[in-house]
Amino acid sequence: MKSVPKLREQVPLAPLTTIHLGGPARYFVAVQTRTQLADALAWAESQGLPVQLLGGGSNTVFADEGFAGLVLRVAASGFTFREDAGTVVSVARAGTEWDDLVAAAVARGLGGIECLSGIPGSVGATPVQNVGAYGQEVAERLLWVRVFERGTGRVLQLRGEACGFGYRQSRFKSVDHDRFVILSVALRLTPGARPHLGYREVAERAAAEGVAQLPADQALAAVRRIVLELRRGKAMLRDAGDVNARSVGSFFLNPVLAPEAFAALCERLGEMASDLPAYPAPDGVKVSAAWLIGAAGFHRGQRQAGVGISDRHALALVNRSGSTAELLSFADAIRRGVAQQFGVALQPEPVIVPFDPRRARPRQP
Repeated sequence: MKSVPKLREQVPLAPLTTIHLGGPARYFVAVQTRTQLADALAWAESQGLPVQLLGGGSNTVFADEGFAGLVLRVAASGFTFREDAGTVVSVARAGTEWDDLVAAAVARGLGGIECLSGIPGSVGATPVQNVGAYGQEVAERLLWVRVFERGTGRVLQLRGEACGFGYRQSRFKSVDHDRFVILSVALRLTPGARPHLGYREVAERAAAEGVAQLPADQALAAVRRIVLELRRGKAMLRDAGDVNARSVGSFFLNPVLAPEAFAALCERLGEMASDLPAYPAPDGVKVSAAWLIGAAGFHRGQRQAGVGISDRHALALVNRSGSTAELLSFADAIRRGVAQQFGVALQPEPVIVPFDPRRARPRQP
């Protein structure tokens, strides 16, 4: 496999994630080309090793023991913009830093992803999670995804409507979680667009600053700045000096309840139901996980062993000097507390990657 870059062994994974947890990868490789990708995957299969894809590490938690197979990163980066029927299509390689793409789009006066500013991670990871924030999500702008199919070696182009998008969900995360490797992403953006102001915090700041009176390109830049400031205030930007930034962002998804389940929750809450933030969702009613966690007795700044809840964001579990085992134990305590008091099952948002000791050694030639 002459095209595969040299495999590295026993590579620490904690520094490659935003939460700084996890042991070493048995093998690690970063690939730049499709041939390198195909050869790396073929080698792992020949050795009977599991493969874990890793982008920017902002939504992944590895076990303390590490990963007993090959951790693979698609490192090819770069993006282009081209006009297309009154819109602009941006094509970005999977290894591109997401916020670099957002910054470039806003600088060109292109609307559609300005509220997704400051989200850490790579472009290739954004469709997997259907990344969203402040009233926008990737699915709204995604034109197509180019993928490598692991079983056949084919390169396919999947249109946005074929990606199975839902709330923080896609086919890449569910039914096809180990079938494809994302190579590049195309987004359709709007030149001269006004910024999206569908989220209360952003809209209030924009109104206070008179953003509506600015030209469109300046208004987009102003909203990007506002979003970055909001994220910074919640420790949701990369910051090596801030312990609250050692997280995977929101650890729990906001539950989407069927109408009857929402009615049961409101009955259980009694007078407190009027305080519960709830919003219409395609499959029912979305309720605030942060509110449920707080009402169950957990609070910002709370600590358990070497982990805890962020001082500035009730949904962010942070690594203060702890371990993955401590993090997951604390997360389980929160889930149990919410389930016992409110009958609602919280689901984790990040990918939790276990260690399988049975696959710790590759086959011998």
